[in-house]
Amino acid sequence: MRKTIFLLLLCLAGAALNIILNIVFTASGMGLPIYLDTMLTVTVTFIGGPVWGCLTGALTNIIGHSINFWGWEGYLFTICSIATALITWLFIRLFRKELSFENHQNTPHEKNLSGSHSLNKTMNRIVVLILLSFSLCFAMSILGGSISAFIQIITDSPADEMRLKALLGGSMSSRLPLVLAEILSRIPVNIIDRLIAAFGGYGLALGINKFR
Repeated sequence: MRKTIFLLLLCLAGAALNIILNIVFTASGMGLPIYLDTMLTVTVTFIGGPVWGCLTGALTNIIGHSINFWGWEGYLFTICSIATALITWLFIRLFRKELSFENHQNTPHEKNLSGSHSLNKTMNRIVVLILLSFSLCFAMSILGGSISAFIQIITDSPADEMRLKALLGGSMSSRLPLVLAEILSRIPVNIIDRLIAAFGGYGLALGINKFR
């Protein structure tokens, strides 16, 4: 019961912090198209698993979009946040050793680890987090681009080519299919955003786990 209450509070706090980070960073005027609305979703997934991670992501989008409402279509992007939690959980399952929170050096066998072995473990963890960030990048670009293209089709609104024009220049974006243009335009932004989400989310989870 105590664990459930803790995870519920962590989920609500994570969704709130996702929204606050997104609002603060967007309003900061830095001009960087970074969302920062999934980092705590990654954190909660590492600590509580896929159900709590998905709930954190869903609440982030539902509450955040209700605050900054521009149409019912915006709620469709909840799929992206849920997918973030599921992909993170898949990596946790595939790379248990590399992403474990356990302090292996406290066990008798690990106390005599050499410095090079410890460095190797750290590098393995970094590599896995980089792989996670790139997996999230491509998954979110494909999902987000597909949803955006779908919204533009059903609402008969013009495509927003600014991101892709900034990336490729000229009129190249006008020669690409709408879905492909939307996907490609998101990749540069998502690379940075998901690197922050993966490393920041894991770091926060590690800190919370040690505090517990």
